[in-house]
Amino acid sequence: MKEVNKDSLGRTIYGRICRDLVRGKLRPNQKITIRGLAESLGTSSTPVRDAVQRLLQDNALEQRSVRDVRVPVLTARQYMEISYMRAELEGLAAAKAAEVAEDRDVARLKHIIMRNEEAIAAARWSKATELNQKFHFALAGMADMPLMLDVLHRLWLRTGPLIAGYYEGAKEDLVQQHHVIVSACERRDAASARTAMRADIEGARKGIAAYITSFSAD
Repeated sequence: MKEVNKDSLGRTIYGRICRDLVRGKLRPNQKITIRGLAESLGTSSTPVRDAVQRLLQDNALEQRSVRDVRVPVLTARQYMEISYMRAELEGLAAAKAAEVAEDRDVARLKHIIMRNEEAIAAARWSKATELNQKFHFALAGMADMPLMLDVLHRLWLRTGPLIAGYYEGAKEDLVQQHHVIVSACERRDAASARTAMRADIEGARKGIAAYITSFSAD
């Protein structure tokens, strides 16, 4: 039973750190320490160390030296590859979501957008980027595409910190295309939903590429 509990704790901590990466609570180039994570999570170092090792294998964290583990800064080429993949996959998810959207689905998307706009108005950029991610994942959930969600989770694991860091600095509108997507869902217009999602992802490329360059200039 102790071994089962240990494994369960390890999975929980791994999932918590993954969520912090996906939602941008951990930022590019941020140094991660086992002790710091253990203290923030209120647990011992052992399960945190195990979780960090898994994240290193996932390439979600990188080890620069024995005592230096950080959130990676993607190269511009790596980011662009992931961005192209997201545009295709999330465009498909948005299209499928629009085809099957029900009133309660549309209401949920509108609620996420409303909360996002409130966070932006209050300059709560960490919360705003978390809600941005929640909107994107909600569409794949509406489309009933669990394999898609798994792939998107892995892509966002790599890019979540980058997206959050960029938007906090740029203070740009995260939800402009989201309104268009919701309108498309109300009309069951799959093509418009796909186009708007692609525009949402593609519109940030230039700014995020410049944000990546800023790290090499430090």
